[in-house]
Amino acid sequence: MKYNELQVSANKDRKRVGRGIAAGGGKTAGRGTKGQGSRTGKKLGPMFQGGQRSLVTAVPKARGFKSLRTPAQVVYLDHLNAFKGKTVDNFTLFEQGYVATPFHTVKVIARGELTEKVTLKVQAASKSVKEAIVKAGGSFEKTPTPLKKSTKEAEKADK
Repeated sequence: MKYNELQVSANKDRKRVGRGIAAGGGKTAGRGTKGQGSRTGKKLGPMFQGGQRSLVTAVPKARGFKSLRTPAQVVYLDHLNAFKGKTVDNFTLFEQGYVATPFHTVKVIARGELTEKVTLKVQAASKSVKEAIVKAGGSFEKTPTPLKKSTKEAEKADK
């Protein structure tokens, strides 16, 4: 007889447990003795950790990197024409409605042309914006982001 002539069925019958000692899967039927796993109706997922919060639920589902830094508020170069000969900072931009809050980083980027002379005092500006401001006769000064005054400090100032 040759190996390729063996008559073996590809699908073996499953082992029927709990059919007596002689059948080879009697008494505890492969479940061990006591405990949760030995009881009927045990349907616990593969990630179940005995009631403890599983690692799968603890780790965030979203993949990749999420930056916690808030992006800079953008102001365009052609907006600065509205401030003819004035000093432009976070607060003046906020008052005119160009930025949502004066307490976040502001960056001026190039769009259109600057025709007026302005003194720009914000956190960042692109290289081409700096050149355009100097060309128009103005100046750029990098300043730190202004911080909100706490309510306690404001109360002390009022007294």
